[in-house]
Amino acid sequence: MPLLDATSPLPCRPHRVLVAGTSGSGKTTLAARIGAALDLPFTEMDALHHGPGWTPRPEFLADVEAFTSGNRWATEWQYGAARPLLAERADLLVWLDLPRSTVMRQVTVRTLRRRMRREVLWNGNVEPPLWTVFTERDHIIRWAWRTHADGARKIAEVRERWEDLVIVRLQSRAEVEDWVDRELSRHR
Repeated sequence: MPLLDATSPLPCRPHRVLVAGTSGSGKTTLAARIGAALDLPFTEMDALHHGPGWTPRPEFLADVEAFTSGNRWATEWQYGAARPLLAERADLLVWLDLPRSTVMRQVTVRTLRRRMRREVLWNGNVEPPLWTVFTERDHIIRWAWRTHADGARKIAEVRERWEDLVIVRLQSRAEVEDWVDRELSRHR
């Protein structure tokens, strides 16, 4: 299957949708929008993965197995251990291949907002103190910077392994909005 761009029509109505991209690219937001627009149950991967104290939940993969065994769902394509299972069962992968500057702005604003408001995330977790961006190698802002370039390699691997998986590449916020307006309204 060729890599589709923002103007390419989808070959059919999707039922099992993944959204890929760097941390902070908008995966969760877009997956939830797709789920709502197409009446697909949305599952947030972070909610399944993170236990108290940011520890991985032991039942994470079993939970992913359970919700992806259904015929209809939308979620994010993340967490290395879950990616093969997700890709195997999906019929559409939307790749948010946004510029690094866009992603860094989004992840920084989101992190600051969550920290300043002390937003409670999954299983009681909150963003760590802001100064940890300088001390923690895997702080979400540093992680987004370091892993931004990995997307193209991961998508190439998916295209090679799951040749029938429809992949749409969106490269700007404007492309995301145009694609959502056109394709999701076409398949409602």
